[in-house]
Amino acid sequence: MANTILKIDPRDNVWVALQDLQAGLEVDLNGLKLTIPQKVQAKHKFTEKAMPKGSEIIMYGILVGQTTTDIPQGGIVTTQNVVHKSADFNEKKANVLWNAPNVDKWKNTSFMGFHRPDGQVGVANYWLVIPLVFCENRNVGVIRNAFEEELGFSKPDNFKQYVRELVKLYKEGKADDFESVSVADAHTGTPNKLFKNVDGLKFLTHEGGCGGTRQDSEALCALLAGYINNPNVAGATVLSLGCQHAQTSLLLSQLRKLQNPIEKPLVLLEQQNEGTEQQLLAKAIRKTFTELIKIDKLERKPAPLSKLTIGLECGGSDGFSGISANPAVGHASDLMVALGGKTILSEFPELCGVEQELLNRCTTEQSAGRFAELMRAYEKSAKDSGSGFDMNPSPGNIRDGLITDAIKSAGAAKKGGTSPVADVLDYGEYVSKQGLNLLCTPGNDVESTTAMAGSGATIVLFTTGLGTPTGNPIAPVIKISTNTILANKMPDIIDIDAGTIIDGQKSIENVGEEILEMIIQVANGQYTTKAVESVQNDFIPWKRGVSL
Repeated sequence: MANTILKIDPRDNVWVALQDLQAGLEVDLNGLKLTIPQKVQAKHKFTEKAMPKGSEIIMYGILVGQTTTDIPQGGIVTTQNVVHKSADFNEKKANVLWNAPNVDKWKNTSFMGFHRPDGQVGVANYWLVIPLVFCENRNVGVIRNAFEEELGFSKPDNFKQYVRELVKLYKEGKADDFESVSVADAHTGTPNKLFKNVDGLKFLTHEGGCGGTRQDSEALCALLAGYINNPNVAGATVLSLGCQHAQTSLLLSQLRKLQNPIEKPLVLLEQQNEGTEQQLLAKAIRKTFTELIKIDKLERKPAPLSKLTIGLECGGSDGFSGISANPAVGHASDLMVALGGKTILSEFPELCGVEQELLNRCTTEQSAGRFAELMRAYEKSAKDSGSGFDMNPSPGNIRDGLITDAIKSAGAAKKGGTSPVADVLDYGEYVSKQGLNLLCTPGNDVESTTAMAGSGATIVLFTTGLGTPTGNPIAPVIKISTNTILANKMPDIIDIDAGTIIDGQKSIENVGEEILEMIIQVANGQYTTKAVESVQNDFIPWKRGVSL
């Protein structure tokens, strides 16, 4: 039945329900007639044939689970009858063979970006204010309060006006009329920006820099150096206390690995050298304001699409993620690679079960070996802490059809398309090679997007089936829904609806090209993503070590 059920790969022994299937419905499984024995909710899977206990579940053409009980023909695959199981992986076993998509349509396309001294090109022009240690978070907040509204960078706070309206009704004895007031009615207008070519000041706060291991401080400084080096950033104000592990010298050492000499303007201030907080803050504000005047003189100029670096992310995934939004993002990734750009696939716990495929796609034995080493070390550390990759799916994932980590991973990996793997990077390392790059990060949405921006991503593609409002301070996040119900329900966070693939309106290639067109609009500054509009500036560094 068209647009009702789907067998993703000819090797699969389970089918996906694209719509709710009622008990008693007769379906045709490629010539095999089956009467559905019980209701199957959309996004969930049912067996093609009867499967005895101990049978392997194959989906996306790979091993994704094992049955723990007998499952009748047409039976629903659940956490009660299936557990995670994935294939082992070894060294690279095949050479890379890739048929790049036709990109003639975009070969002469450019975008209007901000050119940096080192040759990188950004899609935005931000100034960062960052602490080297959590002790400075409060001072970062003071600088934020001083700057944002006065310079016109703050978004209208409709909720403050909303509360004022509620207070007014309460004082008038009309509390029963609260429902008559809407947030939309409380719109407070749009601020006037003082600096037309500065897209904003971005204030990053975190809980690290002091009490962890030296390795954590080094990782934090590498991440912050990556943020400063990101082409969307013009420069930064850095606040240090003075006595913490994450020293200014360590940050500068990490930054020199990326640009030597350091060409971006930096305002470096150490509180224990400056005197009072008032003296520190006045100096930080004065020097930052001076730098804003300078970077406001920068203007957008043409650049080839090969200058873009695109992060590939998923969060709040559902049973449609691996057959709609993720493959569409994968096609967009292939288009970008064919155009000479860079893409980043992260979330290593969500590559469990597809390791061998990715190993085979690595262009060198060295990168393949590094990927295998990072995956094994990561899984070992998870098991040593009493967990494991098999515990990755969240309650929301499971409820919407992703019942094992291998099922989730097989769908998540589709974001990486089919292109060769040009390089494999550990957390905090910066992308340098054209093509698809694998970056070791957690599966946590914010930790992963945080890392990709620190590795040079200028735009992030983010698929979601349940609705995830994640954004990033410096890399605009384009949100892509896996299903149309979500796109209609949460239009304030969704930029593109890939649910059109599920209902047959569009192909994966159609939506992939649509995504590429939006990437170009965002790069030009012509389209503001919903995450940017909502000021969704999520930033969480990955803390790998213990606290001391």
